[in-house]
Amino acid sequence: MARRNIWTIPNLITIFRILLTPGVVIAYLESHFLVAWMLFMVAGISDGLDGFLARVMNQRTEFGAMIDPLADKILLVSSFLCLSAQNYIPVWLTVVVVSRDLIIIGGLFLLKFYGVNVEKKIDPLWTSKITTALQLLVVFSVLSGLAFGLDVSFMFPEIEIVTVVFTFISGAVYLRRGLVMFAEEVDSAPK
Repeated sequence: MARRNIWTIPNLITIFRILLTPGVVIAYLESHFLVAWMLFMVAGISDGLDGFLARVMNQRTEFGAMIDPLADKILLVSSFLCLSAQNYIPVWLTVVVVSRDLIIIGGLFLLKFYGVNVEKKIDPLWTSKITTALQLLVVFSVLSGLAFGLDVSFMFPEIEIVTVVFTFISGAVYLRRGLVMFAEEVDSAPK
């Protein structure tokens, strides 16, 4: 991950995904659910594509490692906020999802402020990957139901509960890791 050039094809795809988010939000709010579904699918495909290309083309960068999960969070948080504002998903679920992300991002900024090189120390966890997949499944299911008139109620509330459980678990694991990094930084500081 020593590459310095941030203008790689995978990073441009990730930036494109971030730029799609306002379109998804507008489509949600205007009740153009098929358009929102299509843009959400394009964003999802681009998420897999940028990671694949970064590995295959040997274009992994520190910038990409930081912006890719941020792009996911921007899309997911926006989606949860829009869908709960329209009462398509429960507000409590959105509060849990958004709170976890705010705590993680706030913790990363705090660690960075104290001089911890978080880019080199934080790797995505399997619990976080499962959490993201479950959150994507919730949004995809609701949007599919709205866009195509499908009855996806058989998935709820079970998928919501599993999503919340993994959201809590991954949040707790990241919090623990952040506290350990902070303690290590304090212990290694000159006295």
